[in-house]
Amino acid sequence: MSKEELFKKMSDAILSGDRDETTRLARESLKMGLDAYETLSAGCVKAMGIMSNRYDKGETFAPDILVASDAMYGAIEVLKPHIKVDPAKIPGTIVIGVIEGDVHDIGKNIVKILFDLGGFRVIDLGRNVPMATFIESARENKPDILAASALITTTMVGLEELVEKTKEAGIRDKLKIMVGGAPLSAEYAEKIGADAYAPNAPQALKVAEGLIRAQKGGG
Repeated sequence: MSKEELFKKMSDAILSGDRDETTRLARESLKMGLDAYETLSAGCVKAMGIMSNRYDKGETFAPDILVASDAMYGAIEVLKPHIKVDPAKIPGTIVIGVIEGDVHDIGKNIVKILFDLGGFRVIDLGRNVPMATFIESARENKPDILAASALITTTMVGLEELVEKTKEAGIRDKLKIMVGGAPLSAEYAEKIGADAYAPNAPQALKVAEGLIRAQKGGG
């Protein structure tokens, strides 16, 4: 079986909610010597992207996304210990979550995995996170970065509100705000007053390192 065939089978298993098959294929990928992060991206993230598009078109519903996510996590549990990430030179704290109204958390979860492996302290607020929870956690944990994502256009407006809420709470100048998600762009991040945007998980790790280095005076 080629890696392309394996990735396709893994994607199909996720879309059908077959956790056992997804887990089996993840183990098979390691036996084949495939890169764990490539498998995660090509097999898992791609499948959840398909599921998200179906959701946006009204072809599937939130419970279907949760079933597919559960199947995908079977693969993540197998692959995570084998993902290679260089540790951050300057450690820091990151609060991360998916904006209120959005249940699409696969991207956030992949980013969290790389943050964890990179040695950051990560407070994961989950999905569909109310504004007040973001602010409360930021006050309590005093993070270097507040990271928020949105995967559908109807919820991305909440990211701008989050930036404003940090100003109202008097904590905006005490942290950096990073945003991400399929409908976003660097231009949008700048427009709403966020400090940074990352299009994918590896880039999010690099961006976070740069923001924390700047925060702590490391260049």
